[in-house]
Amino acid sequence: MPHTFTYPENEHSWYVRYTYAFLKGFFGPIVRLVWIKKVEELENIPQTGPAIIAFNHQSYFDFLCFIAVCPRQIYYLSAEKFFSHPFWKHAMRFTGQIKVHRQEHDKKKLHATIHDHLKNGSIIGIFPEGTRAGHPIEMLHAFTGVARYAVNAGVPVIPVGIHGTHGVMARGDSMPKFRKIVSFHIGKSVHFTQHHGKELSEKEYRDLTDGIMLEISRLSGKTYPHVGKMERDPRPL
Repeated sequence: MPHTFTYPENEHSWYVRYTYAFLKGFFGPIVRLVWIKKVEELENIPQTGPAIIAFNHQSYFDFLCFIAVCPRQIYYLSAEKFFSHPFWKHAMRFTGQIKVHRQEHDKKKLHATIHDHLKNGSIIGIFPEGTRAGHPIEMLHAFTGVARYAVNAGVPVIPVGIHGTHGVMARGDSMPKFRKIVSFHIGKSVHFTQHHGKELSEKEYRDLTDGIMLEISRLSGKTYPHVGKMERDPRPL
């Protein structure tokens, strides 16, 4: 019988840590040389302990470029399509990224996985917009999961503004452009200590999410015209 490769089941296993470090060590210098122009306030990422990093999202290069500069291993919430894509699927699994079935209504398994990562002191990467924005300036209406996870797990959110990735590989582009224009602006941790252990309303989660998105807007130079809207706007998959 032909041998079938089995991916590691434990995202915290030594195998995942090794392959993540290997891939970052190999591709990181190339990504930094070719695309990354500037990284500001990298010291705002805590050296230890759990945290959620929240970004604006315009390109596949958002997470690739940040992995290249982030001093700690980061586990992104990644759409299920990447785990079946012939190019991305191995990188997703070998680096322990978290699969999100966007059309699945019951997300108990996903929530448990995220809380397990945070309980183990990991950093979770979230794009609250849920998908890449097609507009070069305007951000999409965010999901409230970023605030829910932060409150329920009792961890801080670190807002990060990304510049330039839309010019490298915008939505609809099949190939990246070789431009050294990407920059990251990392904000100070946002804490929701006063809400820990409480049951919040939908409006309260929306208000907390709006606050995070306004800080990302400030850091990224993008606009977030959705403050106060309870219903999410339709967005492309």
